[in-house]
Amino acid sequence: MLAYVIRRIVAGVVMLLAMSMVTFLLFFASPVDPARYACGKSCSPVQREQARKSLGYPERGKGVWESNIKGPAVMWVEFTKGLVAGRQFPADEALRKAAPDNVVNCSAPCLGYSTYSVRTVNSMVTEALPVTASIATFAVILWVFFGVLVGVLAAVTKGSFMDRGIVGSALFIYAFPSFFIGTFLLQYVSIKWNLYPLPTYTRIADGGVWTWFYNLLLPALTLALLYLASYARMTRAFVLESQTEDYIRTARAKGLKTPRILFKHSLRGALTPLVTMAGLDFASVLGGAIITESIFNFNGLGKLAVSANTNYDLPVLIAIVLVAGAFVITANIIVDILYAFIDPRVRVG
Repeated sequence: MLAYVIRRIVAGVVMLLAMSMVTFLLFFASPVDPARYACGKSCSPVQREQARKSLGYPERGKGVWESNIKGPAVMWVEFTKGLVAGRQFPADEALRKAAPDNVVNCSAPCLGYSTYSVRTVNSMVTEALPVTASIATFAVILWVFFGVLVGVLAAVTKGSFMDRGIVGSALFIYAFPSFFIGTFLLQYVSIKWNLYPLPTYTRIADGGVWTWFYNLLLPALTLALLYLASYARMTRAFVLESQTEDYIRTARAKGLKTPRILFKHSLRGALTPLVTMAGLDFASVLGGAIITESIFNFNGLGKLAVSANTNYDLPVLIAIVLVAGAFVITANIIVDILYAFIDPRVRVG
């Protein structure tokens, strides 16, 4: 088991490096000067030259940017080294008085320096990540718990009015996109009907657990409803399918009670595909709930990605892609490890 875990971690690191190389080269292999994207739409020539220094290029001459000393491949190597050992960037004019030796220190793992925001990307991601992580964690708890619960209830009452109502409601909710659900909750539930106050993200250290929970409910519910409907349908299908298996018939022949058969045998067999779905869905949501954060004005990774894309903030975009990819790879590793504990038929060497 330990050898399998080590192999999966090593493979995940290799995949992350490959993804970073492809992402980096795609951004920097553009025929357009990367400094133009790094310093924003309305940057001055001085700011553009400062961005070139931050990216690792020498001052621009009369030729095109590809003729400079450092190419995208060399810059990727420096970027990768920065993830391990940190980097130093030329300080912006506004920071030169505060930064010694006219440099900005970026500690490992260094994700870059944003000339547009005049900040290290690490500090920007560190501020945005807890917001997205809070919404995603709250949402995954909601959709997994209630999705599985509702799905089991529908399977137990197969063919009844309750079963048809659950399946119909799941299909109805699943038909609506997240921006519609979020806008409805914000405009009607909070603003027009005054059933719930406008959510504003508050850290646990500032307002306590209850305030944090209270303000996260509507954004988390926006994300959870779509997944909840999908998980309810999938759980129902998996539980009904497991009822025809030999081990279920054997459990009934031994005289085991229905609740024990349902939760110890049927549901346990259904958890394997559900865990796969939950791990990947959580990683995708954690990578950036762009629509939900934009609707509720939460400054998470999703909103940071929108802002970076609008302002051509290239280092931030690269960092968000890498962070999102790291979440997906990590989720895959965790899911693979959990298989051995959920389903005893799974054996890994």
